[in-house]
Amino acid sequence: MLDLLLPPPVDPLWDLTEAYGADPRPERLDLVVGVYRDHTGATPVMSAVRQAEIRLAERSLSKEYRGLSGNTAFNRAMLAMVLGESGPAGRAVAVQTVAGSGALRLLADLICRTRPGTTVWISDPAYVNHRPIMEAAGLAVRTYRWQDAEGRFDSAGMLADLAGAGRDDVVLLQGCCHNPTGVDPAPRDWGAVAELAVRRGWVPFVDLAYHGLGDGLDADLAPTRLLADRVPEMLVAVSCSKNFGLYSDRTGCAMVLGTSAQALRHAETALQNAARTLYSMPPEHGAAVVTTVLEDAGLRAEWRAELDAMRGRIAANRTALAARLTELGRPVEAEVLAQQKGMFSMLPLTPGHMQELRARFAIYGTVAGRINIAGLPADRVSCLARGIAGVLDGAAG
Repeated sequence: MLDLLLPPPVDPLWDLTEAYGADPRPERLDLVVGVYRDHTGATPVMSAVRQAEIRLAERSLSKEYRGLSGNTAFNRAMLAMVLGESGPAGRAVAVQTVAGSGALRLLADLICRTRPGTTVWISDPAYVNHRPIMEAAGLAVRTYRWQDAEGRFDSAGMLADLAGAGRDDVVLLQGCCHNPTGVDPAPRDWGAVAELAVRRGWVPFVDLAYHGLGDGLDADLAPTRLLADRVPEMLVAVSCSKNFGLYSDRTGCAMVLGTSAQALRHAETALQNAARTLYSMPPEHGAAVVTTVLEDAGLRAEWRAELDAMRGRIAANRTALAARLTELGRPVEAEVLAQQKGMFSMLPLTPGHMQELRARFAIYGTVAGRINIAGLPADRVSCLARGIAGVLDGAAG
């Protein structure tokens, strides 16, 4: 049987990570994998998370099964956080998932079960796993424009493309801190998206993975809440990997919003059934940690303060990089980078430039030009700026 297996494609991100690990140069810089790192280069456990873990350990709660929906207290806490305490009560159900990717897949399976062959629209460029997950669930994929030629958000292009999405289509939107570009719509653009969704009848599918790391938690969640208030149906995939630092605990949530109580019950059961065939039920630890943090006013305030500090460090890295690029004679590129948000930025470099950046400067980003600003040590900003300017100056010469 195994002899019949054709060579599968290699995951591009983890392939680059392996290449980084094999690089003997001590000055090498890893900006590939999307994890937050502090000024020392470490990925810390948040203090609020650590305290929640200590409390859970002291309680010595049972390890028995939670059920197909996972931790129901976690699900309630996530609905309240994402949609707001005064959000669309009674219009939403949620199930715990294996991180954000698991939520994407469960919701993709729900779409396919409801309308086989549905077309899902994703941004161009998109998060690297969006297309594979949607296609693995049996869905067709089309793209809509996201950036213009200067690297800024292309509002006119996006709206023109999505005007072609039909009533049976689903539009996958990143709720904030777009991966890979760091480019987000303005509030007026989100209003136009909501209006278009209502008029054309397509279903928004919001992917939330970086809320709290752009403009602050409530500001980052505002587009999702706006859509929830205006559209009759919506899907939401939520990850706790980045803003709680629970990367390896694989904690996430899938949400469905609708207008019919019966339809929501059916949707919840369909999600449970999909989970049963994929992994049965999600792991408990991360969900218990998040629930402990969100249900305790003191821990919740501490978590928000830590999240704000992380956001501030990311913004400071981006500002410093833009300033250094300006000093090196690259003000146009600096201006575009300065307007981006969240963990990632898209460099104005070609795949050839990115290869040169690795070869000459030992700086690792994706082939498409994405770098993890959140993984950049402050004392390496000048090194990165010199590398970017160096490959651009070489191309210009």
